[in-house]
Amino acid sequence: MANLLRPAILAAARSSRIKSAITHAPGTRSLVTRFVAGEARDDALAATRALLDSGRAISIDHLGEDTTDVDQARAIVAEYRSLLGDLAELAEAPGSHRLEVSVKLSALGQALPVDGDKIALDHARELCEAALAAGVWVSVDAEDHTTTDGALSIVSALRADYPWVGAVLQAYLRRTESDCRDLAGPGSRVRLCKGAYREPASVAFQSAAEVDDSYRRCLAILMDGDGYPMVASHDPAMIDAATAEARRTGRGPDRYEHQMLYGIRDVEQQRLADSGARMRVYVPYGAQWYGYFMRRLAERPANLTFFLRSLATRT
Repeated sequence: MANLLRPAILAAARSSRIKSAITHAPGTRSLVTRFVAGEARDDALAATRALLDSGRAISIDHLGEDTTDVDQARAIVAEYRSLLGDLAELAEAPGSHRLEVSVKLSALGQALPVDGDKIALDHARELCEAALAAGVWVSVDAEDHTTTDGALSIVSALRADYPWVGAVLQAYLRRTESDCRDLAGPGSRVRLCKGAYREPASVAFQSAAEVDDSYRRCLAILMDGDGYPMVASHDPAMIDAATAEARRTGRGPDRYEHQMLYGIRDVEQQRLADSGARMRVYVPYGAQWYGYFMRRLAERPANLTFFLRSLATRT
């Protein structure tokens, strides 16, 4: 059932008509708040404080993508700069790096018709400089496969001055094993996730079993390398695989981390944090939550069932 629903939901994520219907549905907001900290920065900061108090680390994403206007890109950069200023007050001792921001290059202008990659790189440099001053890490989020080469090129350019910039790789892409080998060098932070976009079979594995096998292979490459693997998965099997790989390669809890999304498997997040593992929570916020929300529905049929039930029982 999940394999049948996923393409339809991801197609709906690009539909302006369906977006209008869902964003105006009375039952939508109650489910969105399960996955999104809120629309305002203060909402994200409140969630961040609570998670930090629980012993978890944070990666905050100001939601936005597919920016096609320079002014809009500048507005997103300004919001991130303000966010980093607020996070500087929450930063602890230098080197603890419990705080991170995640950025989508398409939000910074990568999709602009003229000089998109250059504009996105310039904006990302600006954010990295502000993050350095705040004591906060930055990771460059993955998007659909057409952006991968550009994103990794920008990450490489950023790392010349900010070697701590994280890259995000998606295990469902057939190319990712090779990318893992390229990015497994000393100090390289790599977030490995399964993948959340609709991709053709020519570039991406389609079955859950194939994606799982790819994830395990990629995880082994990263654990064998000299970088810092970030295991972004809610799947108990992948969490167990990460623990086994860390044991095999002699990695202590300071040399890799687990990552999960805000609102998903909170009890397991806390269990990992309490066990001494590094556990980072991806906290999204902002008014442009629709695309992110739809990808969360596509990942688990239970999310969609809950959403439809909330619409059917609204008063």
